[in-house]
Amino acid sequence: MTKFRFYYPIQVRYGDLDPQWHVNNTRFLTYLEQARLAYLIELGLFDGASFFDLGYIVGDIHIRFLAPIFIHDKVRVGLCVSHIGNKSMTIDYHIEDEDGSRVMAEAQTVMVAYDYRQQKSIPISPAWREKIGAFEGREFPLPA
Repeated sequence: MTKFRFYYPIQVRYGDLDPQWHVNNTRFLTYLEQARLAYLIELGLFDGASFFDLGYIVGDIHIRFLAPIFIHDKVRVGLCVSHIGNKSMTIDYHIEDEDGSRVMAEAQTVMVAYDYRQQKSIPISPAWREKIGAFEGREFPLPA
């Protein structure tokens, strides 16, 4: 049974390819970014209107490349929030083929709750904690 409840389909584009005719490793990060944004919109945490209201910023990224992606591959990004702390949360990802039978990359990001107007980190709001918990089917209590 998969741990992901959210999947975002990716259209591999010609511009994603490198001279070896597979998706350039930098594009994998773009695929994660697209899925993260779609997740927030799906959960009603971001309306996509103003990036000043996005609510978080990347603090750390780790990615493990497992297999190449080619132009005709049909891929998706599965993601889930695996941890929520006071000011940050951890998101786990798979970039995989459309039926989940082949994983091309595993990744993890630490996202820091961030106020772009004040340019500082902020606590994760109770609304985010509640909506993410309800979607993921688990509780994310405030750390002690």
